[in-house]
Amino acid sequence: MSRKKKDITLENVAIESVAAEGKALARIDGTVLFVPFAVPGDIVDVRVTKKKKNYMEGSILRIVSPSADRLEPFCSHFGTCGGCRWQPLPYAMQLEAKQRQTYDQLVRIGHLEVPEIQPIIPSEKTVFYRNKLEFTFSSRRWIDAEEDPESLTPKERCGLGFHVGKFFDKVLDIKRCWLQREPSNAIRLFVRQYALEHDLEFFDIREHTGFLRNMFIRTAENGDVMLIMCFHHEDEQARTALLDAVTARFPEIVSTYYVINGKANDSIADQECVLYKGQAFICEEMEGLKFRIGPKSFYQTNAQQAYRLYCTAREFAGLTGKELVYDLYTGTGTIAQFVSGQASKVIGIEYVPEAIADAKMNAEMNGITNCEFFAGDMKDMLTNEFIMRHGRPDVIILDPPRAGIHPDVAQVILEAQPARIVYVSCNPASQARDLAILCEKYRITAVRPVDMFPHTHHVENVVALERI
Repeated sequence: MSRKKKDITLENVAIESVAAEGKALARIDGTVLFVPFAVPGDIVDVRVTKKKKNYMEGSILRIVSPSADRLEPFCSHFGTCGGCRWQPLPYAMQLEAKQRQTYDQLVRIGHLEVPEIQPIIPSEKTVFYRNKLEFTFSSRRWIDAEEDPESLTPKERCGLGFHVGKFFDKVLDIKRCWLQREPSNAIRLFVRQYALEHDLEFFDIREHTGFLRNMFIRTAENGDVMLIMCFHHEDEQARTALLDAVTARFPEIVSTYYVINGKANDSIADQECVLYKGQAFICEEMEGLKFRIGPKSFYQTNAQQAYRLYCTAREFAGLTGKELVYDLYTGTGTIAQFVSGQASKVIGIEYVPEAIADAKMNAEMNGITNCEFFAGDMKDMLTNEFIMRHGRPDVIILDPPRAGIHPDVAQVILEAQPARIVYVSCNPASQARDLAILCEKYRITAVRPVDMFPHTHHVENVVALERI
């Protein structure tokens, strides 16, 4: 017989500081306690949810005395939705925490020798800063505590929004999201209402049944919108009627795609995106350069901060106009083209073939002739043979996924011996691991974090290295 663990309640816990992963930290008799949604200075009662030898985790039962710094969350979904966890935290404190997180990962944990870390670049926008969001349809939405599940009709159980943390099959029905500017909210609410009125079946994530599965909304700084509707199976009549209705209602939608995705996961990277109406892409612009963005294109989700990020990377690269630059994990070639005016030649490598196709089209549209782009897995593409064929780089710029770079890639970079390396990362922890390898032959000369995602613990970081 299993014995149910007795709940442990801790009263009058004093929250001391912001910790990793967006949690706050307190100490109970020398043991560290991590508490989400708390603010330094709060006095709270906590229910312990996990107890280990060296630490505990808990959730707030009651705020006994709020911190003088605590702000009222601006989103009605705060606490249930997994995003924007730092809403109660003043933005200046968020920036301090991200600056400290960067230092901790590189120096305190990574034991790297770094110069004084430059001040984090804040985001001008702290709400409505994202240019892409994905929403999920669910026939079994998250039921709030004040609702009576037994009294809900099947339609009332449907939702369109974000996955709730730790529950793969539960989706929070979003009324208003503060991440993406209008008409994002209006489009989502229209599609939801249309689907309910026309008896379109929302997806059952557990059973893999239903018609409506996901939708993506991409917005450009100029106001253009791309809509990508994902269906679990084809129903041409229902699909056409829905797409016609939403595009008629929102003239801002200049590009409409649909995907028929019957596989087990929601990713559309390996699916055909069919252009239903309008143009094949939307555009972003930086310093006169235009970048076409298709349904599968990678583009930094905070466009204004992307410009500041790329400016930092270009500054750290120290280009004089004579250098051969390799831009690894180039995506749609944004960084490559952004630095091309100050380089002799730029070679971009990216795993996604569609992104490379976009990069080539972007370069042609921008009249850039000194960029070449290649598609393939980085560890297979970046070899000594490739470098012998295309030239030894003077500068390497890399912006890998959160997992960082493959060890084989790090070794090829070391063997290529560029004079300078600029490492852009969305995960300072994996970045620190990779830098430890690169520092066999390089020294770190500059570090600057950039805040791309206000109200979250995520931070981008740019590091410059010079060959020893």
